[in-house]
Amino acid sequence: MAAVFGGLESDVYDRQYGDAYLFKRIGNYLAAHKKLVVLGMLGFLVVGLARALRPVFISAAIDELVDTGGALNFILFILSLIALSEYICNYGRRRFTVVVIGRIVARMRKDCFEAAIERDLAFYDRHKSGAVISRITSDTQEFGDVMLLGSEVISQFLSVSILFAALLSYSLEMTVVLLFTMPLVMFAALSFRYLARIVTRQGSRAMAIVNDNIQESVTGISVAKNFRQEEMIYNEFSAVNILSYQINLRRGFILSLVFPTMGILSAIALSIVVWVGTHSVLAGAFSAGTWYLYIQSVDRFWFPFMNLASFWSQFQQGLSAAERIFALIDAENTVLQTDSIALGDLAGHIQFENVTFEYDRGEPVLRDFSLDIRPGENVAFVGHTGAGKSTIAKLITRYYEFQRGTIRIDGADIRALDLKSYRSRLGIVPQQPFLFSGTVLENIRYGNPHASLDEINEIALSIGHGEWLDSLPDGLDTPVGERGARLSVGQRQLVSLLRVLVQKPSIFILDEATASIDPFTESQIQDAIDLILARSTSILIAHRLSTVRSADRIIVLRDGAIIEQGNHETLMRDNGHYAELYDTYFRHQSLNYIERAKDRFATEAD
Repeated sequence: MAAVFGGLESDVYDRQYGDAYLFKRIGNYLAAHKKLVVLGMLGFLVVGLARALRPVFISAAIDELVDTGGALNFILFILSLIALSEYICNYGRRRFTVVVIGRIVARMRKDCFEAAIERDLAFYDRHKSGAVISRITSDTQEFGDVMLLGSEVISQFLSVSILFAALLSYSLEMTVVLLFTMPLVMFAALSFRYLARIVTRQGSRAMAIVNDNIQESVTGISVAKNFRQEEMIYNEFSAVNILSYQINLRRGFILSLVFPTMGILSAIALSIVVWVGTHSVLAGAFSAGTWYLYIQSVDRFWFPFMNLASFWSQFQQGLSAAERIFALIDAENTVLQTDSIALGDLAGHIQFENVTFEYDRGEPVLRDFSLDIRPGENVAFVGHTGAGKSTIAKLITRYYEFQRGTIRIDGADIRALDLKSYRSRLGIVPQQPFLFSGTVLENIRYGNPHASLDEINEIALSIGHGEWLDSLPDGLDTPVGERGARLSVGQRQLVSLLRVLVQKPSIFILDEATASIDPFTESQIQDAIDLILARSTSILIAHRLSTVRSADRIIVLRDGAIIEQGNHETLMRDNGHYAELYDTYFRHQSLNYIERAKDRFATEAD
């Protein structure tokens, strides 16, 4: 089996639940709709009773034809009432069933989405977003479809149970013969159970890979076009699509054995009932109508089991989908809070005490790291890539769990704070700012939906005298496009900064958001940064001289350790690692350097 369906690994957070647990968990969703479920069950009962009584009355009609035929019209009238009641109740049953299943699927999607947004960033570092999307959309829909199919099978089994009670009153011998054939179908159905669960689980994983590839390709289509790699991403999609096709083709081949197998066993069972029944009728043990009733009952007894076996793949698909849904809901965060202390006003005092952190086990990024950032202080972190600058910011935002030590915010252990309350006091501008579809105004209001238009206009006009707004065709009402695609990089960064300004955070974190913009835009962004710095404790991770020099204290990092700290002038006099970084990255941004370069170029031109 591994050779046939290998190559589709489960996610780390996947779990395998027993059927009993899955049914219990599904039952909890059903319990929220008790009234509709009860009405649906009444419909099931009436439909099952009607389906069971129909062959009984047909059998009676045959006996009436053989005998006097006096009660034939009455039997036909009863059959008409049975058909009418079956139609009406079947409509009601289906309606209630569809409503209940629709609500359960909607509730599951809400639970899945809530679980997805509650997962910490470490979760998304290890798992692709496309696979998560597949669980929220495809798996919940698959589960709903299978529940609808399952309701039909339940109705058939209910009909069989009622019919069985009626058959016992006709002939115990023939009923035993009929039951004697049941182990054949039970054995066949159960034989497919284990195999079907495996292949359907692999089919779900294959579809998740396809969804993830599509999501990643569409999201990065601009990069692909820039590098003329449309053919490459097409080939990548083609490869995963072929993998999905091969998995589902083999899955279909295995599951297609169900109908032929069940058909052969059904023919054997029917032959046994016909042979025994013929001898019983000739011997006068019961009538021809009763014999016909048992012949009909073979199909009616076998049909639910044939359905169960034939659609076992779908049932297993539904259970596999439920497994994947509940696995996402039950996934545990690595960031765990020990308490939920609500915050009042936050001064912004940040303390690292012997903190050790590693993304991967055995590879620490910070080791026994200690740092004290005073309330209202503006601290800039500088260092080569991999020095630990962004890691410190991510630990302050509580996106990752550190392994040892303590981080305190205003003296309280960060692990004891109410995360929602704490993060509402943070203002974060990432290196690649993300804007949601909508207008500039809507994106600025994202962190503070209650901000007034006058307040937003005042802040927007204070940045570069509002010149950046003049470049927008509709001002604050300008649509930003998907992920801000209709704005320039600098405009997106300005909107992100204004979003933070409107939020009025106690702690501000800027992660290299001015790394790749023109000097004019930089000056506007610096205006916004200065406004924020005046109001909050600030963590600055920047490659721009203007941003670094505005800090009260510069922390120089190497391999996750502090090797120097002080203001710009002090560090330059020390002529250490910072001076080396300054000469490498920052000196060319200074005005004196630019003026000297102009003079040199002018001299060379003469």
